[in-house]
Amino acid sequence: MDRNDATKRFHGDDALAELIDDSQPVELPTPDTDVPMVSRSVRLPLETYERVRAAAEARGIGVTTLMRQWIEAGLADLDDSATVSLADVRRALASLSRPTAA
Repeated sequence: MDRNDATKRFHGDDALAELIDDSQPVELPTPDTDVPMVSRSVRLPLETYERVRAAAEARGIGVTTLMRQWIEAGLADLDDSATVSLADVRRALASLSRPTAA
């Protein structure tokens, strides 16, 4: 339908309203999280984005997920509520128990 046909069909009558009223309800997709999310745009140099993309791909996660993890880790570090992995704790403890060369 071109613009002229659409104008003729819907101008001056209730055809559009009837068309909308007759439509079937559409189910929206279920959000993947219970936590409300906010979308923000971040401008990155291409080289930086490619590095982030490669890091995310190596971890088997999406770019947005990795960026969110990094932001959350950085914020946790700011208020000393950082969460560290058990593997990192074990490595740190293991390095403490080794005698150092004098």
